[in-house]
Amino acid sequence: MAKEKFKIILTTKEVAEFLAMHPLTINRYARQGKIPAFKVGGDWRFHRKYIERWIQDKVDWHFKPRESNTGIN
Repeated sequence: MAKEKFKIILTTKEVAEFLAMHPLTINRYARQGKIPAFKVGGDWRFHRKYIERWIQDKVDWHFKPRESNTGIN
C-alpha cells in the first residue's frame, strides 16, 4: 500500500478516488481535455505531477484576487 502512495502514473479509478469524483467524470474530463491525461491502449492514464499541478492551478484561480467590475477606480 505504501508503494501506491508514490505511484507516478495513475489510473482513472485512482484519480477518481484522489479527487473524490466518479470515474466516468474523470474519463469525460480527459476526453474533453479538461484534465491532463494520455492514453495507453484504450485506457486513460494520468501523471501524478500534472494532476497535482492541475489542482494547484484550480486553487490558485479560485483564490486569485479579481478586479472589480463596478467601473469605479
